[in-house]
Amino acid sequence: MEGFFVLLCNHWQGLLLTASLFSFWHLPTTAQPTIESVPPIVAEGENVRLFIHNLPENFQGFVWFKGISVFRDHEVARYTLKERSSVMGPANTGRETANSDGSLVLRNVTKNDTGLYALRIECADMKSEEAHVQLLVNSSLSPCCNPLTSSQLMIQSMPLYVKEREDVFLQVYNLPEDLQAFTWYRAVYRVPYYEIVEWSKILNTVTWGDQYTGRELVYDNGSLLLQNVAEEDAGMYTLEILKSDFKIEKAYVQFHVNKYVAQPFVRITNGVVSSHRSVIFTCVSPDTAISFRWIFNNKPLRLSRRMTLSPTKCGLRIYPVRMENFGEYRCEVFNRVSSKISPPVLFR
Repeated sequence: MEGFFVLLCNHWQGLLLTASLFSFWHLPTTAQPTIESVPPIVAEGENVRLFIHNLPENFQGFVWFKGISVFRDHEVARYTLKERSSVMGPANTGRETANSDGSLVLRNVTKNDTGLYALRIECADMKSEEAHVQLLVNSSLSPCCNPLTSSQLMIQSMPLYVKEREDVFLQVYNLPEDLQAFTWYRAVYRVPYYEIVEWSKILNTVTWGDQYTGRELVYDNGSLLLQNVAEEDAGMYTLEILKSDFKIEKAYVQFHVNKYVAQPFVRITNGVVSSHRSVIFTCVSPDTAISFRWIFNNKPLRLSRRMTLSPTKCGLRIYPVRMENFGEYRCEVFNRVSSKISPPVLFR
């Protein structure tokens, strides 16, 4: 069954059935890959999953790194789709596992796991994409527990998950008293193109950069307010500060934006495999970063041994088909802020 599905079925798509393989056709998406930490803050000793949204359809493999840079010494694990296997890297502690859906699972996390993680996605056209995520570990020794009693520069997103067209406040804690200047970037890298704003105490100036949209407000305490956010505003932000001794410190923050989902619909493709009838149901939705549920005769679908779900659960295959599979099918798409159920389709 492993070869039956291709990831990312949450785009407009069609289906093709052959004797041993079916795959999903889709229209290209402009959504960039993002990573979500589940849970957002993990307790020390617990497990956490770094989950990828909007994985490219033509990906061939991926590599996880501990830190901001994609250097070999920082490699945690890599996964190759062709080989369907993962290889551990120099930075692997024995507690990390790379999954076929691109996610990275860390078990029994410690305070030393706190920080940035980088993902390099390798595609069939020889191109690659990068994404980053910040892992926060809740420990009595971690500044994440109580930013007000810590001396380490840090930022808190309020809220962490924001609805589209709402505001998000990136609140800064523990700015040094000898602060001379600070700069916000719309990325994890210090690149002029990604600059949002630069604030200077010496010059008493505020200079807006290329990533300024007119919806940002900056405060003397370093905090940044983003108003009327859109889905593309989500991601990693960097604050860089300059102290009187000319030393530079950086802090990172990440937030997620969810929009209201559109109503999906179910597409049915019939076929014959080894003289037995086979059927594929596809939950078609234009939205990204969503989850799927299947409904059969107005009740949650109970999977049998003859049923296979795609990794994202947007595809349902039944082989061989039997009489008890005839009935009404619907699918539900949902995110953290909304959900929609498709119109019913009758299969007989």
